[in-house]
Amino acid sequence: MKKILNFMKYGLIAMGLSSTANAADLSEILSSGTVKIAVPEAFAPFGSVGASGEHEGYDVDVAKLIAKDLGVKLELVPVVSKQRIPFLETDRVDLVISTMGANPKRAKSINFSSAYAPFYSGVFAPSTLNIGSPADLSGMTVGVTGGSLEDLEITEAAPSDAKIVRFGDNAATLSAFTSGQVQVLVTGNTAAASLTEADPKLDLERKYIVKDSPCFIGIKKGNEDLLRWVNVFILHKKLGGNLNAISQKWLGQDLPPLPSL
Repeated sequence: MKKILNFMKYGLIAMGLSSTANAADLSEILSSGTVKIAVPEAFAPFGSVGASGEHEGYDVDVAKLIAKDLGVKLELVPVVSKQRIPFLETDRVDLVISTMGANPKRAKSINFSSAYAPFYSGVFAPSTLNIGSPADLSGMTVGVTGGSLEDLEITEAAPSDAKIVRFGDNAATLSAFTSGQVQVLVTGNTAAASLTEADPKLDLERKYIVKDSPCFIGIKKGNEDLLRWVNVFILHKKLGGNLNAISQKWLGQDLPPLPSL
């Protein structure tokens, strides 16, 4: 019986070692010549199928840049939200670049890089309006989707003489701004980006961020070399302006300050 228990004990240890060995850390990615990266399946402008039939978007461009800097081929793996962490834990992908926010619950399962992309609710208006804080909304007409997170935040922060006009859905809110019904738009950065994508000449800029929830790259626990490399990559692309260029391309805005982990 003792021999059987010992065999089971060492067998489990061997299985644990084998599992660790299968983790896709930096050296294994380099030796395999391919990096597998999860990106959004259908969440424009971060990741979706474009007119060419190929996947495109903010996260896709970051994935391409990572593969280029690693000097390996890129295998894109489109995922929906619920697949992001399971695909990483089961080695179906090496990295997750899919608009994923970091929180303590998720950090129990995977590691997170420093933030690489902005995801936020903000106040947007033409460049001619000088707005830097809620107080500057005094006397202005502000459009927002009723009952949304943005509605709750701006209602609490705006001065009493700001005229907040609430609309039934995002489409109506965006239309109200483009038609001139409201001077100021309070919405998510992706919604604002959809307006500038539809009309590149539209004078719309971010004035300030109402609620911040930046995006982080997910990395499997144990892959410490890969985590360190990704953090250096993000720092390098921030300083070099590459991430700012991607933000301008897909979000129509400069890259705001992002947290580092």
